[in-house]
Amino acid sequence: MDSESIAKLLGGIIAAVVLVIAFVFGPVGQMGKPAKEVQKIEAPKAAVPAAPAVRGPVVREVPQ
Repeated sequence: MDSESIAKLLGGIIAAVVLVIAFVFGPVGQMGKPAKEVQKIEAPKAAVPAAPAVRGPVVREVPQ
């Protein structure tokens, strides 16, 4: 066997391994796989407006 035939043999083995790995991990997409469940996110319902915060007394006139 010369180096060219050894290279062909090793190249064929490597190509076969790559094809087997590609087959094991499967094709891209949904072929043969169940559909994924889509989670519906509901918008939060409008909250009842809370009572305004209690504020301190309002001083309208400042004595001088």
